Amino acid sequence: MGKMFALISETSEPLQINLKCDPDDALALRAEHPAIIPAWHMNKKHWNSLILDGNLPNELVSELIDHSYDLVVSKLTRAQKEALASMG
Repeated sequence: MGKMFALISETSEPLQINLKCDPDDALALRAEHPAIIPAWHMNKKHWNSLILDGNLPNELVSELIDHSYDLVVSKLTRAQKEALASMG
């Protein structure tokens, strides 16, 4: 649908993934987890970088990926949502 909910850096070590996030949640996550930082070259109000160095629980990473996807899909038009559903 021409939208992005995740961006993975192939050159960073350890691996990093940028995810869209609710602005209030983004700040709370950064305060609670040192491995979650403002996303480089992204709108830092809405995007976090997760440093995947083993310090974040896999369940949290999965939840944040789902949250990012849901935020992006919620902004799609009805027609785009229907087209996306027909792909699945």
